[in-house]
This record gives sequence, structure tokens and C-alpha cells, in this order.
Amino acid sequence: MPLLAVNDYSKIFEIHHLGRQIPVFQHLTFDLMAGQFLLVSGPNGIGKSTLLRCLFRSYLPSSGQAIFDSSYGPIDLARASDIDILTLRNEEIGFVTQFLRPRPRVSALELVAEPLLGSGIDEAEAFQQARDLLSNFGLKRELWDAYPTTFSGGEQQKVNLSRALVAPRRLLLLDEPTASLDIATRESLANRLGELKDQGVAMIGVFHHPEDVQHLIDDQVELAPIAVHANGVPGD
Repeated sequence: MPLLAVNDYSKIFEIHHLGRQIPVFQHLTFDLMAGQFLLVSGPNGIGKSTLLRCLFRSYLPSSGQAIFDSSYGPIDLARASDIDILTLRNEEIGFVTQFLRPRPRVSALELVAEPLLGSGIDEAEAFQQARDLLSNFGLKRELWDAYPTTFSGGEQQKVNLSRALVAPRRLLLLDEPTASLDIATRESLANRLGELKDQGVAMIGVFHHPEDVQHLIDDQVELAPIAVHANGVPGD
């Protein structure tokens, strides 16, 4: 059974005050197995990030199914209750973006160790794994105990990636995670994603530099523009 089976999946934004519909994607169907990497491609503004947000349930899809083979049994991400979605986010589905929203007065090291501590990992082991990953992503050692609220965008992204990938989920949704990274850090990210892939983690990714992960890609979904009729209704 696929880890994720997406069938006839569509998203249309309703602009009520204009009486118009804006179609993003329609009738998407694909399967994702454990350990597979699926690249989402297409021109800027086509809806790649929207697809990931629908799967993560930040947005509700307009129609279709996304059946996730969770440890609790198959569940349709399009129709699951909010509490079930929250449980899956905490345990099985991760979302990695290019943005970090750090809490004030929490150090980089504490932020990265938190997911491990929350899963019951011993404190000493959790902080050691956090140090290892921050080192791999090239964050200077003197910044580990500093507050990321004071960091540059690139430094914050290194903390963001470390936190997101230190306690991997069964499914990772990657939304432009390399956008503000230098080449060396992009290589470190690709290496980490390769390790997770070997461990059976499935990934769906949107990448500003897809060549960075070309060797990891198993399949691809390409989004294309959708025609809209003069009355504002999407065409086929």
C-alpha cells in the first residue's frame, strides 16, 4: 500500500466578492511509497506550495482524496478532523519551509533539541544530536546558545532545517527549503535528505534549485496553468 495515495485532487480558491473562482490544480492523481522522493515542478505562481499546504491541511482541498497510511490506519487528509491532523503533524507528517518563526529568548540549540525531547529522547542525547545537525548545516558554534531572533535569514534557515529534520517524520513536505542557503549548506541538506530517504522517509518537495536533489528524485508532478472561462468558472 502506498504511504500516500492522492486521487482526483483539486484546489479552487473562491473570490466571493468578485464572484470568481481561481483554479490552482485539478484532478491530480499520484501514489507515493515509503522512501520515495516526489518533485513538484511548474512555473512560479502555479500552485506548487498550495499543493503542499493542502496535503498538510493548512488549506482544505476543493475535492478529491489524499489517503495517508498512518500508524493508526488509513486516513483521508482531505476530510480528517482537526485533532487527527494535529496528531499526524506531531508524529508522522512534517512541513519544512524556508522561514523560521523563532520564539524570543530560546536559543538555537534549545529549538533544535525540542522535538527530540518531546518524543522522549534523553536530554543529553537530544542536545548532542542537535549539536551534530547544527554543525552539519554550518551554523557557527558561537551562535548555538544565541537567540535566532537576532540571526540573519540564512542563519535562521539553518536552525529551521535542523529543527525540522532532527526528528524525521514518515512523510516530509519540503517547500523551497534551499531558497536562502549557500551552496555548502544546500549540499548538507541534500545529504541529510538522502539519509532520511534511506531510512524510508517519503518526501514531496518544491525546490528553487532542483539540481541539488536530482539524484534523490524518483518521480515528478508538473503543474500547468488551467484555463478559466469568461464567467470565471474553471474549464477542463
